[in-house]
Amino acid sequence: MDKLEKDKLAKLIKENIAKLEKEIDVLKELTKPIPPENAIGRVSRMDAINNKSVNEAALRTSEDKLRKLYRAKERLKEDSYGLCCKCGININPMRLILLPESNFCIRCA
Repeated sequence: MDKLEKDKLAKLIKENIAKLEKEIDVLKELTKPIPPENAIGRVSRMDAINNKSVNEAALRTSEDKLRKLYRAKERLKEDSYGLCCKCGININPMRLILLPESNFCIRCA
């Protein structure tokens, strides 16, 4: 991988991190506990609890992806970024553009 490709991926990773951090802030607000003193009906409370669980799952997924992006950002400084962790061949650049946190080539994934 040449310097131009690495610079492009570094910018992409930075943008993805910023976007995910904003998304995580919103999801944290949406997953706050629902106080029992809120005067909402039983069905509305059940709907709110269901929405909270969906948002909690989205929060966990976003936090996991953020951790992977931070690791990818660190690996980008090393020569091993862009190489499959299993077979050692170069990961397709298009795959890295779509999933910059990828550790494996398409075949090994």
